[in-house]
Amino acid sequence: MLVYANSYLKCGIFGVSHFHKKDCHFSIRRTWSLNCLPARVDALHLTRRIGVVYTVMSSKVMEKMGNNVVVKEDLQDFDVPYSYETAMEALSSLITRKKRGDKSFVGGTYGKLERMSEYLKILGLEEHMDGLKIIHVAGTKGKGSTCTFCEAVLRECGLQTGLFTSPHLIDVRERFRINGLDISEDKFLQYFWDCWNQLKEKVTENLPMPPLFQFLTVLAFKIFICEKVDVAIIEVGLGGTKDSTNVIEKPVVCGITSLGMDHTETLGNTLALIASHKAGIFKPQIPAFTVPQLSEAMDVILQRAHELKVPLKVATPLDNEQLNGLKLSLSGDHQFINAGLAVSLCKCWLQRTGNWEKLFQNDIQEANLPEAFLRGLSTAHISGRAQIVYDTCSQSYNSLKVSENPCGDLVFYLDGAHSPESMEACAKWFSSAVKGNMKSLSTSFNVECLEEVWGNGHIQHARKSMESDKLLKQILLFNCMDVRDPQILLPRLVSTCASSGTHFAKALFVPSMSTYNKVTSGASVIPSDIFNRDLSWQFNLQRLWEKIIHVKEVDTSLDMGAKMDNAKILPPHEFLYEDASHCNPADNNFSCSAVMPSLPLTIKWLRDCVKENPSVRVQVLVTGSLHLVGDVLKLLKR
Repeated sequence: MLVYANSYLKCGIFGVSHFHKKDCHFSIRRTWSLNCLPARVDALHLTRRIGVVYTVMSSKVMEKMGNNVVVKEDLQDFDVPYSYETAMEALSSLITRKKRGDKSFVGGTYGKLERMSEYLKILGLEEHMDGLKIIHVAGTKGKGSTCTFCEAVLRECGLQTGLFTSPHLIDVRERFRINGLDISEDKFLQYFWDCWNQLKEKVTENLPMPPLFQFLTVLAFKIFICEKVDVAIIEVGLGGTKDSTNVIEKPVVCGITSLGMDHTETLGNTLALIASHKAGIFKPQIPAFTVPQLSEAMDVILQRAHELKVPLKVATPLDNEQLNGLKLSLSGDHQFINAGLAVSLCKCWLQRTGNWEKLFQNDIQEANLPEAFLRGLSTAHISGRAQIVYDTCSQSYNSLKVSENPCGDLVFYLDGAHSPESMEACAKWFSSAVKGNMKSLSTSFNVECLEEVWGNGHIQHARKSMESDKLLKQILLFNCMDVRDPQILLPRLVSTCASSGTHFAKALFVPSMSTYNKVTSGASVIPSDIFNRDLSWQFNLQRLWEKIIHVKEVDTSLDMGAKMDNAKILPPHEFLYEDASHCNPADNNFSCSAVMPSLPLTIKWLRDCVKENPSVRVQVLVTGSLHLVGDVLKLLKR
């Protein structure tokens, strides 16, 4: 296949497809063979499959330094061959399960990690993996936060950072951060189609295309190698031993965050079994850190470390006094555990790579944190975890200008908690936040109204004073996957909030907008079928909620068909402000809760309610599912 580029060949070609060499560029109307392309394009194949139109690629400057391959920043004129939505369609085709909990069938003769190794070989990345200088982090709770802290700290130390996390909330590019920012759309498409087409060419019966997470993991390695990051922080997807990221053979240091009962259908139904999977990322004689664990989990971690002669240490949770008057940027007392682990991982990484002495010349006392560490810990940002968003009346969001008309009366508290332990942490944070307990809030969330200004990977804050004479109402907006156990999650949430004096006036149960079997972006069209989703799961959640609130079984004799029909009708605005103390579940008068037909209609309904009653400030806790949190953020951004 031939592709026309905009420059002449001035240098040799390397053994990987994004070939970089100093002063190498491509000039006008020179015909290139397929193996010379910066990002190879199997246009005929993809046009037939997906029906896309592609454009001609323009020039860019590339550079090769040392053993690593890197793309320079001069990519502003690089036209990518396919649209972003087409890439999302291609990614969706790699999903092998209709919903979580289903078995994934890939086929072929290779095991998962063997497949990963083969994919790295095809992309010419295998020999570059050791140069990534990886921090590898597993765990049940807090691994995303720990990785985010690590990235911010090492970036503040002056290092070029790469961060790979999962899942994404709004856009798949969130999974790949370069120096604290989501990878740009142009660069993402360049690397995506390069990987896609090289792998597509090598597909065989024995080696099929990788499933979604394996592809994204390989893509992360490609991006970080090409961008020549100094450090790559890699979050494990699920478990550890058999996770796609465990193709990493020589990390600089490994970490295990707090462990709990989650993904039991895959990892096992005991803490010991789960711990054995997490400790599977340990490599012989490579240092590792963990946090204080229950003995059932710690015993397994210690045993695995002993078998591999791993120098294992338990990281001490950070103390508030160590922050020198600053606050952790991520809210919640549990973040002191994650921050303590991140500090230990970063120190170890800097020492093992020879950067500690260069940066600090050994003049830092053991008990003191370097200024760069403090800056990182106080500025790290991760969406959907203990995040507060003040809604605005304006329907347009401009990243350069804050809206002039803040609503201020509708506040969303977003946390993707979906395990019993994380739900408890979420409840403590929410109770503290709504009561204005500044000790548990970050400096970004003081008693001032902030509006969100949406940018690339970061959210900036503009403040306006809040009125103090508002009547506050706490509302729960909830959904969870059917593989979760709401009979554990909801009681834990209610009891923890109640112990802090926080009580929900209403609970709204709503189906998520996104689906497990489709990858979408922030700009994706809202699917039309969301207004006709099966709501039986939401009715189960409502029945459980009413049982918790009234401490007795709820009569479910009302015809389900009639309930479904009623759910398609939004409650009147007065419902939000009714006194729930008079609800009578025996009469099926569920004035403590409602099943909502769709998330977009729910957001609009909440906005209409607060506009109609300016004397009330509605504080909405969105939790139970990262999918739900991402969907809400997506709608608030529009």
